[in-house]
Amino acid sequence: MNAPATLSMDTDWDGPAFEVRRPQTLSTPLIFASPHSGRIYPDSLTRASALDALSIRRSEDAFVDELISGAFERGVAGVLCRTARVFVDVNRDPWELDPAMFRDPLPAHARSQTPRVAAGLGSIAKVVGEGREVYMRKLSLAEGEARIEGVHRPYHAALSDLLDEAKARFGLAVLIDWHSMPSAAGRSEARRGRARPDMVLGDRHGAACARPLTQTARRALETMGYVVAQNTPYAGGWTTQTYGAPASGIHALQVEMDRSLYLNETTLERTEGFKRLRRDLDRLFDTLTGVDWPRALA
Repeated sequence: MNAPATLSMDTDWDGPAFEVRRPQTLSTPLIFASPHSGRIYPDSLTRASALDALSIRRSEDAFVDELISGAFERGVAGVLCRTARVFVDVNRDPWELDPAMFRDPLPAHARSQTPRVAAGLGSIAKVVGEGREVYMRKLSLAEGEARIEGVHRPYHAALSDLLDEAKARFGLAVLIDWHSMPSAAGRSEARRGRARPDMVLGDRHGAACARPLTQTARRALETMGYVVAQNTPYAGGWTTQTYGAPASGIHALQVEMDRSLYLNETTLERTEGFKRLRRDLDRLFDTLTGVDWPRALA
């Protein structure tokens, strides 16, 4: 059963900010999330942006929601953000904001000195792609607050509810946060003398989940011929860090997939590799749903 979530406030776009996918009764503690594959670009964003319709999509994890859709046919529950990452990034602390982007002072609880803000990639991004600036003007604090309250907060409320439900039913929850990475990230690893990864598994260097979860995913992917790295160059983002607490019964793993496996990174169109990758991910989902996770992660 699909359960789209509606916004609790007036907005300038139609449709849900995110979508909850779940069976009527959870049959597995696996919970999937896709925070960056949203393709809703609200009018208020495009009117304020200096970028064309293709350039503004450069930070989008295009079609990741479609790549993982087979998991929901296998009883996995999940949350898919439908709103574009550049509008508000739900894989950031909501108050990770750059004061230079706003014409009003930020509240005292804003976290403006983080490396992500310095890179222009706070919860409301300053840049996309190769450092191209998003906005022609400064935003009001009210605009920022509306994005946080309308998208970020309810997305995480829905995700938290699923994790709590899984934990209550199975004694633990297993969160997998799905992303795609630009192929340049893999090439950068190759220049450092490391194997160029097709996939990167981020578990915060073991802090976000018990080792069998990472090992199971890695073995399954490597058996299919993928080059898999762990924690380099991506160790797991805000979602993995926030929810991953193995001692409390929540295990979180981030998966990054090289976009060139399935996407023309210039046109953002699917390539022939899309079908293969989706088929291989379905095989991975068969493996993951076949594991007795309460026993494996005990």
